[in-house]
Amino acid sequence: MHIDTISSARELADAIRRGERSSLAVVEALLERIEAASDLNAYVTLIADAARERAREADRAAAAGEDLGPLHGVPVAIKDLRDRKAGVRNTMGLAPLSDHVASTDSITVERLEAAGAVIVGTTNTPALAHTIKTDNRLVGATATPFDLERSAGGSSGGSAAAVAAGLTTFATGSDIGGSLRVPASCCNVVGLKPSFGRVPAGSRLDSFGTHTPFMIGGPIGRSTEDVALAFDILSGQDDRDPLSVPDGDDVLPATDRLADDLSIGYSPNLDLQPVDPTVRAIVGDAVDDLAAAGVAVTDVDVSLPDYEPLRSAYYTQVGGYFAALAARVEERFGIDLETADVEETLLSTIALANDTSAVEERLANGLRTQAYDAIEDALAGHDALVTPTLTVPPYGKRLADRYPTTIDGQDVDGIPTDAMLTWIFNLTGHPAASVPAGLTDDGLPVGLQIVGRRYAEADVLAVAAALERVRPWTGHYPDS
Repeated sequence: MHIDTISSARELADAIRRGERSSLAVVEALLERIEAASDLNAYVTLIADAARERAREADRAAAAGEDLGPLHGVPVAIKDLRDRKAGVRNTMGLAPLSDHVASTDSITVERLEAAGAVIVGTTNTPALAHTIKTDNRLVGATATPFDLERSAGGSSGGSAAAVAAGLTTFATGSDIGGSLRVPASCCNVVGLKPSFGRVPAGSRLDSFGTHTPFMIGGPIGRSTEDVALAFDILSGQDDRDPLSVPDGDDVLPATDRLADDLSIGYSPNLDLQPVDPTVRAIVGDAVDDLAAAGVAVTDVDVSLPDYEPLRSAYYTQVGGYFAALAARVEERFGIDLETADVEETLLSTIALANDTSAVEERLANGLRTQAYDAIEDALAGHDALVTPTLTVPPYGKRLADRYPTTIDGQDVDGIPTDAMLTWIFNLTGHPAASVPAGLTDDGLPVGLQIVGRRYAEADVLAVAAALERVRPWTGHYPDS
């Protein structure tokens, strides 16, 4: 199965609009490919009949000379979490919600469909998106297409695997500590965590749930251009989300920015935690290629707080987030998570908030502030800061599989924060993307993380596009 069946989102929309491609034919081919790749467990729910009818409408519009928008007839997928389509199952990765059906469209779905997209299904996520492995008691574990025993990452692993396997043009995701960028790294695709407020959510469980921000939605795609296009469609203020911010300029034009107009600071480990030598070498080679292409590269020091107290601050606040989310889910759906059929890892994540007072949670913002200042200092004089995304190659896909306990000869605790350099930027709020850096000798993907100033997604994507031009990854997929 080859990606030319669906092409890039913009190229495909143009071809359908001109009548050169049929949206229905593309959707039919895509549904066949999804069925053939069922061992990935990328999708939770397919909405085949509705997708076919929507595709027919796109073809009819094209024949009548009508333009449905920048995604005219393009098939996309949505993460089975906050992105809800009315009448479609919305489980949030929870087995007790296996039969729950959404009654309304989310803002993201509204915007995708207003742009002409065809939503083909919902993608897999761990229960309540609580970890960086996509595995649950509902449909099982999602694998990276590069190794069916290794994880697609989490919590947007279903979306990343679907994109990497050519089972959609792009997909939505969300990020609370790396949940967009970690799967992008594991699956050799592009994942963008925007600045807080750029992509509205409008949850009616708690519209102020990110007043101490962690969670933000964003797109995952094979190309920087597709992710930029998706971001331009998804971003912008919505009054249902009190923390959403007004539209900025479109970021798609930034993908044409010349390499010699860009400057980056490079840190191989954020001066924070060990990184596997193979990961470090591959990311370093990618940075060297950027420099050879004309990007100004400077090695920078990052004066973050020490790892242990900073990690503790993260878990203090993210634990409060999940404990509150769990309480709201229990109240709304009438389930008791302690006695329900849910994963032990979810319960242990919720338990992070045990014995933590509201004052202690607020005091953790002191370390967040120090981290923010350190990243701002590292960004000074540069368009972006570049690091590895993960500290290790993709790990085992099942929740029972252990994370590495030794990295570059140093003992670590074998917990998610040891395996990634992403969570810092959920504390600080800076926009960050993961893009493919290369493959290990075993053929496993390695991601490079690009971090920008707040609301400077255009700079992040400009650097990503520069890397894609000099170090293209289009042919580096199992189906290529």
